[in-house]
Amino acid sequence: MPDFLVAPFRNGPEISALEVLVRLVVALLFGGAVAWIYRRTRPQLEITPSFPVTLVLLSVLIAMVTQVIGDNIARAFSLVGALSIVRFRTVVRDTQDTAYVIFAVVVGMAVGAKDIWVGLIGLGVVGVAAHFMMLRTASLGGGTPLFLLNLRVGIGADLEALLGATLNAHLHERQLLSLGTARQGASLDVVYQSRLRPTGSADELVKALNRLEGVQGVELKRRDLED
Repeated sequence: MPDFLVAPFRNGPEISALEVLVRLVVALLFGGAVAWIYRRTRPQLEITPSFPVTLVLLSVLIAMVTQVIGDNIARAFSLVGALSIVRFRTVVRDTQDTAYVIFAVVVGMAVGAKDIWVGLIGLGVVGVAAHFMMLRTASLGGGTPLFLLNLRVGIGADLEALLGATLNAHLHERQLLSLGTARQGASLDVVYQSRLRPTGSADELVKALNRLEGVQGVELKRRDLED
């Protein structure tokens, strides 16, 4: 590059173009590792297609910002002020997604600050922890989505005697949310918040309940898709 173009930018620390490129490529690889861990440890139905891409790009961008700041405190405060105008309008649906955003930021900072071992060890530790927590959550039934189960039964039915065995066979957990009369007091409308068993099937649950004598209607809806 001609010297007259480079000269105005020589006030900061000397970093070769090759060194900058290597750091950003490493940040790209680390960001890809963060996105891979995210995809492997989160329910597929809850993953927004653009979110893993955001994690990768965020790692590279933070690595760039860290190199720009260096040891210059004034520059750090200037960048904070400049970046404060950015507003994220998309609401993060799960607190774990926020943790992955911070994960990508820290990995990018580690690479930009030349602390590559911090990034590597962090990837390993966080990856193992996330995988272990995913398995633990799945074993407790937390990996399955919440459903609203709406039932209409005859007014004279004993709910537990009529529904208990079938619900216990298909659901990992259930909680009664509401109970009311319908059809001028001839029927009961019952609403449960529930989770299917890991091996359970929504289709089989609806069919099994529909076959019960005294059940007049069955509706199963995803709770997290209502908003």
